[in-house]
Amino acid sequence: MLTFLKKYSAFLMLGLVISLGTACSKNEDPAPVVDPPEVINPPATVPFYKLQRVENLAVETDDKNPTVPKLAAYFSLDHKQEVPALYAKTARWDIAFTGLYNSFLSGNNGSDGTNQGYGGNGIGGITILKKPFEEVTDVPAESEFKTKAAVVGTDDLGAFGEGTGWYLYDFGGTIRGDGSEQKKHVAYAMPEMRTVVIRTATGNYAKIKMISCYKDAFTADKWFRDTPHMFFTFEYVLVPKGSTKFEIK
Repeated sequence: MLTFLKKYSAFLMLGLVISLGTACSKNEDPAPVVDPPEVINPPATVPFYKLQRVENLAVETDDKNPTVPKLAAYFSLDHKQEVPALYAKTARWDIAFTGLYNSFLSGNNGSDGTNQGYGGNGIGGITILKKPFEEVTDVPAESEFKTKAAVVGTDDLGAFGEGTGWYLYDFGGTIRGDGSEQKKHVAYAMPEMRTVVIRTATGNYAKIKMISCYKDAFTADKWFRDTPHMFFTFEYVLVPKGSTKFEIK
């Protein structure tokens, strides 16, 4: 009888070890990588011809290492929401925030090898006009839209300008600031003279008024070097594919 119990106990112990080993093995297995579903021309949910406002869209930033590339942020104008990086190679987003301080903008185009959406089905692009938002009434010609990454950022009117941009960087605080320490290194959005235009990933069009990159601060008198950043505030209006005019109804 004793011999039987010993054998039975050993059998139970062996079964327990096998069970625990199997459970641990299953728990330690890495989660399967799931590819994002293919999204082909998702219909816009934002109403056309209606003014939209986005406040304090936060992107990654690091003042201690400003030149180290940060994770890009993606936003859908068609759906008025931020889009996870998991969907970078789909048509779910329309504008990317990349480059220095994630302050450079680009559209979503799957055919351009430099674009964040390369390999996906986006057909978007971006351009910028030297006009205030209210004066931009015509949709630009298709040839005006650029598909490369990080196209629209610092303006030549400020320090480190890279062409026509949506903001002026006041390095020394003397271009638009009063020369004080708190007005150095301030980025001034220029909605009074610049309008960004996007062809969305699905072919619609949006004109955008970039208002600020500072948290809860929407006018230049509230922008200082230590104001929390980068938190983008902008307004836009969306018109359907094939449109030639921007209208707000």
